[in-house]
Amino acid sequence: MGKKDISREHLYEAVKTLVETEHQHIQLNQQKLFTLFSIAFQYLLFRSTKKAGHYIIRLQDSYLAEKLARKAKDETTRKFLYKLLLPRKLKYGESTFHLDFFNVNTWKNTKDLPQDRVQGALIVKNTAPSPVGDNVFQEIDEQEEITPNLDLPENYYLTSLTDFIPKTITVSFGESFKGLEPIKFAFIKESVEVVNGVRIAADINVHDIE
Repeated sequence: MGKKDISREHLYEAVKTLVETEHQHIQLNQQKLFTLFSIAFQYLLFRSTKKAGHYIIRLQDSYLAEKLARKAKDETTRKFLYKLLLPRKLKYGESTFHLDFFNVNTWKNTKDLPQDRVQGALIVKNTAPSPVGDNVFQEIDEQEEITPNLDLPENYYLTSLTDFIPKTITVSFGESFKGLEPIKFAFIKESVEVVNGVRIAADINVHDIE
């Protein structure tokens, strides 16, 4: 367990919150990307032991996948995602996890899955753009078949999953999506911008700071 990993107590309580919610499609929109990914991923692992089937992990791009595999806030999630990076398919108990990206060209391994067997999905948007030339998995994307530009509906990377999957979790900060229920965790402190590049917890009274 890393020094900055989420505590077992917080992880347990957060996953328990997701297990107990009745909402089908959830959005986690606080600022802790790596913490929220660990929570959502651990929830899917738990669900996969109760409802066997296929589970889709759809990340914005391969740069984000590599970053999450290094910086997710619990060791189990980091190891699992690292193994999933290639070949993007991994068996876990009686369930199978699949990895693809927002790019439609990467959906060849998930688009033909039997819809009645897909039990959950995790969709994650990055909070920062991918740096040019810093994508260790860039060669993977370059090997994908090139598909002509398609006139797809807005947010199709998301709605193509929420349309038929019984349980989805979307991790995305700073935006909202129709049909998704926001859930927040009290142990994650909200932040407000005070000056350029500096953020402090929202529960601190800025007027008390000298």
